[in-house]
Amino acid sequence: MIFRKFAARRLPVLFTLSLLLGATVAACRSRTSGPAPSATQAVSADTWAVVDGREITRDAVDKAFRRVGGGQPGMSDEEAVTAKLGLLDDLILEEILLGKAKPLNLQVTDTEVDTAYAETRKNATDAAFEQQLTQRNLTAADVRDGLRRQLLTDKVIDREVTAKVTVTDQQITDFFNANRAQFNLPEDAYHLAQIIVTPTREPQVANRTGDDAGTPEAATAKVAMLMERLKGGTPFADLARDYSEDPVSAPRGGDLGMVPLSAVRQAPPQLRDTVLQLTPGNARVVTQNGVRTIIYVVSREAAGQRDLSTPGVRQQISDALKSRRQQLLRTAYLADVRANAHVVNYLARRVVESQGQPPAPKATASK
Repeated sequence: MIFRKFAARRLPVLFTLSLLLGATVAACRSRTSGPAPSATQAVSADTWAVVDGREITRDAVDKAFRRVGGGQPGMSDEEAVTAKLGLLDDLILEEILLGKAKPLNLQVTDTEVDTAYAETRKNATDAAFEQQLTQRNLTAADVRDGLRRQLLTDKVIDREVTAKVTVTDQQITDFFNANRAQFNLPEDAYHLAQIIVTPTREPQVANRTGDDAGTPEAATAKVAMLMERLKGGTPFADLARDYSEDPVSAPRGGDLGMVPLSAVRQAPPQLRDTVLQLTPGNARVVTQNGVRTIIYVVSREAAGQRDLSTPGVRQQISDALKSRRQQLLRTAYLADVRANAHVVNYLARRVVESQGQPPAPKATASK
């Protein structure tokens, strides 16, 4: 049962950009534009990809790699290049989405950037924030530019995916009639949701921002930020989609569905007691093996058959159908725009041609 597993397991998290520091990677890339190189055209060894005529350079990827905590002791050259290939793929997709913003007439205002910047640093003192920037060789302008790009790609997804998914009353009724048994509870149950935050970086994440706490300290700060935003009224489902590091529940807004009371009572003591003590609409943090889980009790439901007039049922079905269709449309849309873009991944090509040999180090150190 999901409830027994979700608090104890380690969940994979995408090796990509965090909201604070990862969003700034885009600011480091080349903005060179022009016709896309042909498959045989020679390019500099420092050009690692070209997206519709715009370069992504080796320096951009290397800086991104350092800023997301890459290059830990013991990491081999092969492991580092594998991670950089994944990061480069993320940068390629971001560049494609940025190219879609202009024909859609989408822009990001300075006010929106100001708000995002303030949100980024709200849980750090000025000294701590400046220290983080210095350690990663960033400036405030880098952060703001990266946030602007992130906000713009979000607007593209909202326009092309989120806004296009609707659910009708008839579809809700049809789903209920086809799945009536799911709404017949044999015993009292809790409707639960979760946000998972792990203290280490792992290969995959499915949240909308790509945010990933890479250290125990970062995980603690991230959870504190999330709890503060919950207290400020931000919907739990929005925070889960944006920040949860669980690839299964994050796209569903952290929703775990109905968990029978008997399953709650069989959970580990800390988790069990947390759920039993919480009243609906409240959340609490549970820590187990370094993994932080924010548990949210959506509601407590009595045993028996529910119907569409039961409070919350119609909305629950609507949210579930929207989430599924948005996830499907998002996956298809990203695949489609990628397939129709002119992309040359020179790093991947060179690794293939060298039969797995990592690129030679640069002659001079990157600044």
